[in-house]
Amino acid sequence: MKTYTYTEKKDTRSGFGAGLTELGNKNNDIVALCADLTGSLKMNQFEKDNPERFFQIGIAEANMMGIAAGLTIGGKIPFTGTFANFSTGRVYDQIRQSIAYSGKNVKICASHAGVTLGEDGATHQILEDIGLMKMLPGMVVINPCDYNQTKAATMAIAEHFGPVYLRFGRPAVPVFTPEDQNFEIGKAVKLTDGSDVTIVATGHLVWEALEASKELNSMGISAEVINIHTIKPLDEDAILKSVSKTGCLVSAEEHNYYGGLGESISRVLALNNPVPQEFVATNDTFGESGTPSELMKKYGLDSHAITMKSKKVIARK
Repeated sequence: MKTYTYTEKKDTRSGFGAGLTELGNKNNDIVALCADLTGSLKMNQFEKDNPERFFQIGIAEANMMGIAAGLTIGGKIPFTGTFANFSTGRVYDQIRQSIAYSGKNVKICASHAGVTLGEDGATHQILEDIGLMKMLPGMVVINPCDYNQTKAATMAIAEHFGPVYLRFGRPAVPVFTPEDQNFEIGKAVKLTDGSDVTIVATGHLVWEALEASKELNSMGISAEVINIHTIKPLDEDAILKSVSKTGCLVSAEEHNYYGGLGESISRVLALNNPVPQEFVATNDTFGESGTPSELMKKYGLDSHAITMKSKKVIARK
């Protein structure tokens, strides 16, 4: 089986910062807005390079979304930056009414998503954001897996006209995708071939899925791992092609299983090929304070959980 290695770990938010900096140097229509978290969102270099195109809004996230919507009217391409909880839950009305409803070309870029935010605890660890954002008509939802893919995604969404939610995180995670990759919105990436079970993962859970596939292989189980970086629009063909071969599926995400990637996949399976599915996700709960690795283990979001769910779903075939 194909295996993946890495030489370094980097946070995905830094991939966003690198992509935004590069975009700022290439396109004078790119503007950036931040809600008092410039350092945390890695937007410092963009601000330094383009002070006239950077707007520090302060702790006024709703205001930031309204300003971003307005900037699009003059042809600008606004990238907003704050924590995922404050990018979605706190400002959902402004996103729905001022951005999504009128199809404004705003890129909502959100760090510190999920339990891997860590020690800041439940008030900051949003686990509902994918569900909130994918339900908005016309909203593209992207959740890349490592530094390189996050940088590539940041560059790609600037070329897409319309509202986008780009979700990334705080912890340093393995960098295993190509530095020069072509990021295609809505196109899944098959990482390993397999015949016994399909594992569809997004974000930080992609590396965990690859680790699980190695463990499963040692047990004689062949797992096909698919990286779903775009949750909406979902690559339905990639999912259906895989399960036509494996006959079962495990979805893996750092998000509540209500309204997440897994339920989007369930709809596709129910309508086309209703094979057994198991979920690796949080179970209708808030998070808590702790280290990212501790929380991933406690909430069943690590490679071991994916391995166990894979064995369970295979037994249901």
